[in-house]
Amino acid sequence: MPKLISAQDLQIDLSTANEQGLFKWLIASFLMGKRIQAGIAAEAYRVIVERHGCDTPRKLAHRSHRELVRMLGEAHYVRYDESTASRLLELAGKLSDEYAGKVLNMLKANPERREFEKRLSAFDGVGPKTVEIFMREAGRVLF
Repeated sequence: MPKLISAQDLQIDLSTANEQGLFKWLIASFLMGKRIQAGIAAEAYRVIVERHGCDTPRKLAHRSHRELVRMLGEAHYVRYDESTASRLLELAGKLSDEYAGKVLNMLKANPERREFEKRLSAFDGVGPKTVEIFMREAGRVLF
């Protein structure tokens, strides 16, 4: 069984419900939720967030589709690069438009865990696996 990659493995601070940590873990969970090797997904996270500084919804949304495809390629995340780039842009846009760019605002809209998970699932490309990965660690500080 492959090793699960944690927020701590990616140096994401989830010791408290801090917005930056939650957004970074959402991006990492999104990338790891696809049928791709966890190590490649982790490298894609590092390339996008650490190397290229896309650590907020606003910064991510200001990248072009082509730039994101290139970043995913740097990490060898090539199987789903086009669709993943599109969905990352949609995620950043929707988070900005509907929740003022804050993961915590999804919780403020309704503090119930099931409702929060439904809101997560409403993002294009976020399925049960992504929700499971995200909640595995973020759920501890959110609920």
